[in-house]
Amino acid sequence: EVQLVESGGGLVQPGGSLRLSCAASGFTISSNTMTWVRQAPGQGLDWVSSIFAGGGYTTYADDVKGRFTISRDNAKNTLYLQMNNLKPEDTGVYYCTTPGTRGQGTQVTVSS
Repeated sequence: EVQLVESGGGLVQPGGSLRLSCAASGFTISSNTMTWVRQAPGQGLDWVSSIFAGGGYTTYADDVKGRFTISRDNAKNTLYLQMNNLKPEDTGVYYCTTPGTRGQGTQVTVSS
């Protein structure tokens, strides 16, 4: 069974950092393109970042570029999103996804 389980969300002050994790099972993340998306309150899903299969090329949305870093640990079959210099507009539920599958999400709240 293909499954994605996110963790690491929480409440953080503006300027703070969080690292999200996404543990995958039922498939090998290095063989799939993995993506983080987020959903702000009352809004649709927005793409945040992707890491491509194989060589691990990464891409970022303009509003997180330079602040967020996507990575993966192939030995742990786990995807990460390091988020630095967080802003209130980063608040939302963060999901990791791969084609056909999405996790349950983890809440990130940036507030003073």
